Amino acid sequence: MSTTVFVSGATGYIAQQTISLLLSKGYNVVGSVRSAAKGENLKKLHGSKFQYEVVPVLEKQGAFDEALKSHPEVTIFLHTASPVTFAAKDNENDVLIPAINGTKYVLESIHKSAPQIKRVVYTSSVVAIASFAQIFDPTFVASEDVFNPITYEEGKAHPVSAYFASKTLAEKAAWEYVKENKPQYTLSTVNPVFVLGPQAKDEEAKGDLNATAEYIDAVYKLKKDDKIPESAGHFVDVRDVAKAHVIAFEKDEAQGKRLITYTENFNSQLILNIIRKNFPGLRERLPVGNPENVDFSHFAEVDDAKSRAILGDERISLEQSVKDTIEQALRANA
Repeated sequence: MSTTVFVSGATGYIAQQTISLLLSKGYNVVGSVRSAAKGENLKKLHGSKFQYEVVPVLEKQGAFDEALKSHPEVTIFLHTASPVTFAAKDNENDVLIPAINGTKYVLESIHKSAPQIKRVVYTSSVVAIASFAQIFDPTFVASEDVFNPITYEEGKAHPVSAYFASKTLAEKAAWEYVKENKPQYTLSTVNPVFVLGPQAKDEEAKGDLNATAEYIDAVYKLKKDDKIPESAGHFVDVRDVAKAHVIAFEKDEAQGKRLITYTENFNSQLILNIIRKNFPGLRERLPVGNPENVDFSHFAEVDDAKSRAILGDERISLEQSVKDTIEQALRANA
């Protein structure tokens, strides 16, 4: 009998790639969605081995109890759902509290309503490892052993700070819950850097590129005389993040570990160079910029040796990721 994996936030960008990978490997998948309409759309995309449960509000105690009780066959839980907004009116009540409490509540639901679940994988972020300033500090080393030093009070001050604080404090709350309550499951986290790459299905790439692929989208939409955006950061392809979620529960050595997913560095100019090189038909519309402007000496170092020992070294390059994303957009909108 196939193992069944529960994926929260099943409509998400990382979640859909993870679901596709799980199904390709023979797993059955149950996903949580906020509405039946979204669930039915996912069933159409992913086929009969995908089932869904409607969990309309994630951030309340017991939100997952009934969904889990309905699926005693589930033995793995991947918690990819997390509210993300940079336009909150109230940073504390709209961002910090839902993220932190939502994380505690889902772990509590698994603990009390699904005693058969043995592995939990939680989608965290590089921002739980490094602050914005640290990410662009060449003297800083980001690793599995460090946490962003941001405080709850700092998180209340600004929407971007609220996001960084919510990811940091929610992940800390997850580790604290496991330490204090000693549930029947082990916890692993996946901490991706900036995630780029194609959607799991071409149907999801119609119109504008997905918001999480905004760095590629912004360059793809440039006109001849436009200024090149200043976006830059550390990169990983969404499919490698999906793979990390699966390895996190398949490999015993991933239990209790934070797993950084990182491949190489990027900026908008480098993305532009890749598009111009690989898509001659787009060159006439796009600017040239400054092709030599690919200096990443101001970035923090990423020491992900512990993660690579578990996940392996094979990664999808930025060039391949950009190519696949643009090819998909052109196919979907043909």
